[in-house]
Amino acid sequence: MDIRLPKRIDGHQPEVLIESKQITIIGANGAGKSRFCSALVDELGDKAYRISALKALFTPSSSPTPLKGSIEDLFNRMNAANPHVKNLAETEFDKLFYLMLNEEVRELMNFKAHQLMGENIEFPKTKLDVTVKKWQAVFPKNKMLRENGKLMFTSEGYEDKYPLMRLSDGEKSVLYYIGAVQYAMPDAAILVDDPETFIHSSIMRTLWNVLEEMRPDCTFIYNTHDVAFASSRIDNQCVWVKEFDPESQAWDYEVMTSSRELDAALFDLLGSRKPVLFIEGDEKHSIDAKLYPLIFPEYTIKPLGSCNKVIETVRTFGDLQGFHQLDSRGIVDRDRRSDEEVEYLRKKNILVPDVAEIENLFMLEGVIRAVARHKRRNENIVFPKVKKRVVDLFTHELKQQALQHVRHRVKHDVELRIDMKFRTISALEEHMIELVSEINPRGLYDQLCREFHAYEDNGDYASILRVYNQKQMLSESNVATLCGFKSKDEYIRGVLNILKGNSTNAEAIRQAIKACFGLTE
Repeated sequence: MDIRLPKRIDGHQPEVLIESKQITIIGANGAGKSRFCSALVDELGDKAYRISALKALFTPSSSPTPLKGSIEDLFNRMNAANPHVKNLAETEFDKLFYLMLNEEVRELMNFKAHQLMGENIEFPKTKLDVTVKKWQAVFPKNKMLRENGKLMFTSEGYEDKYPLMRLSDGEKSVLYYIGAVQYAMPDAAILVDDPETFIHSSIMRTLWNVLEEMRPDCTFIYNTHDVAFASSRIDNQCVWVKEFDPESQAWDYEVMTSSRELDAALFDLLGSRKPVLFIEGDEKHSIDAKLYPLIFPEYTIKPLGSCNKVIETVRTFGDLQGFHQLDSRGIVDRDRRSDEEVEYLRKKNILVPDVAEIENLFMLEGVIRAVARHKRRNENIVFPKVKKRVVDLFTHELKQQALQHVRHRVKHDVELRIDMKFRTISALEEHMIELVSEINPRGLYDQLCREFHAYEDNGDYASILRVYNQKQMLSESNVATLCGFKSKDEYIRGVLNILKGNSTNAEAIRQAIKACFGLTE
C-alpha cells in the first residue's frame, strides 16, 4: 500500500511511502504524534483500521459515528441485525468477544443445519479458533478452554481454571490484538497506538511477528515511544515526528534512512535500554537487517551500510559511552580476512562469523538440518547431498578462491606497510621492491592451495564455508529444492519465517548461527 503522509510545515509536498508494509511513528511526548496519526486516518479513509489495547480495555466505547469497519461499528451492525438479542457491552474489548462468540454460535448452527440435511461439510474454523491458537503460541504455558459456553483459562502446572476477566492486562492485550486484527478489512492500514503498552518486552517481537504474518495483505502503522521496537520491524519505514504547528495543521517530520550519520543514530537510540548491535547493509534490502534481529533479540539492531562504517561507529560509540551508557558491538562479514585480522576485530567488540559471508550462514549444517526437519524432509539425506555439491563447487573454483585470498592479503599488507614517510621517490621504489619478497604472494598462494586441498580431501564442510566467497552457492548447492522450496530467495524467507517463531527448529537455527560467532550457551 502507498501511504501519503500528512502536511509538512516547510510547505514541501508530503512524502509518499511506496508499497509500505510496516511503518513506525516515533517522536517525543508533545511532538504531535497522535494528531499525526489522526491525520493519517483521515487520509486513508475507508482503509483505516485503528486499534489500541489501552482504550479497548479501559475506555467505554460509544461513539455516535465510529470509524467505518472498526470493532464498534461491526458490533453496532451485529446488534442491528439481531433485534431480539441486545448486547450492552461497554468496552471495545468486550465488544470484540461478543463479535467472536456470535460468529462461533452462528457457524455452529449453520454446521448443524447442514448435518441435519445430510450434507457432509467441513467443520467450521472461526476467528475464536484462530485467537485461541495464536494466543497459546505467544503464551505456550497457558491454555484457553471452552467449557459450558464460557471461556476459561489455566496455566501449566496449575489445576485451577479462571475466567477471562482474571487475566493480566498484558494477557488481555495480546488476546485483543489477535482478535482485532482478524476483523480488519482486506488490504487495510492497521494503525496501532502504543503497541508496547501492557506487553512485556520479551514477547513484543514475537507477538507482532505473529500478527503481521496473520494479515500479510495489510500495512501495520505503529504509533510508539519504543525505538527498540521500531528497529525490530524487518521491513520497516520509520517516521520521526519532531513538531506540530496547530495553526497550519502541519508537521515537521523526517522519514528515516540508513544514510543517517552517527549523531542522528545516537539520538535515535537514546530511548532504548537494550545494547546496540551495528551491522552491515541497509534497513530495507539487506539480508543482515532481516536475519540478525531474529538471532539477537536482546539487541537493538542498526544497519550502517559498509563494514568500515560499522567498525568506525562501534569505536566512536564506545568513546561516547559516558554520554549514553549503552553497550555496543558490531558485526562484519569475514570475507577473506586472515585469522589475525579477525582476532584484532573481535578484541575491538566486532563480531566476525566463522563463514566467509552472510549467505553462508544459511548454509550451516545446523541450519540446513533444522529447515529440512521443519519441511518434513529427511535431514540425513538432504544435508549430505548439499555438502557433496558444495565440496564439488569449491573444488572447481579452488585455485581462483586461493588467488582472491592472496589478493586481499597482499592489498591489506601493502596498505599497512606503505603508510610511512619516504624522503625520496627512490626510497619508495626500493621499499616497494622489498615488499614483494617480504609478502611473498607466490608462497602464500601455494600455502593456501595446500590448505584448500586438505579441506576438499577431508570433506571439511565448516572450513570450506569459512573461506568460500561465492554468492551463487545458495542457488547452485540445490539446498532450496532439497528442502522443499522453489528458489534461493524462498529458502531464505523460509529460514526467516521459522526464526519468527519459538519452535525447537527455530532455536536450533539460532544456536547454530550464534555458535558460528563463538557465542554458545
